[in-house]
Amino acid sequence: MPMRPLPLALLLCALTATAPAHAIDRSRVTDPRPLMFAALDAPTGTAYGILVGESADAIARRFQSASPIYIDVTTLRRYRQAGCSRLNVTIWQEGVILPGAAAPKKQAIDIGINYCRDGLPPKSLL
Repeated sequence: MPMRPLPLALLLCALTATAPAHAIDRSRVTDPRPLMFAALDAPTGTAYGILVGESADAIARRFQSASPIYIDVTTLRRYRQAGCSRLNVTIWQEGVILPGAAAPKKQAIDIGINYCRDGLPPKSLL
């Protein structure tokens, strides 16, 4: 059976998912909220950033990594209520040294949140 070429949209998604963090246009932010608002407004439902400032400095010191702290926000579901979505916020960093770890490695935390433009949760999850 001959192989069919992948649809362009699927190919673009695969390339984006495997693109290095530095290849993505990232905003500099002091907390995830501006990225959450950007993801709510974006047609793709995504926003990307690099954490800077006091919080970033404290995290870098705690985990002994000079690597940037990345924040990726993706929309998991858009709700009927305008400006409201289920978002996934991933905060990650390369070269993190955890207590007792043999070597530094990438560490990430995923946070799921129902969020609206007014900063509150949606009135309904429909």
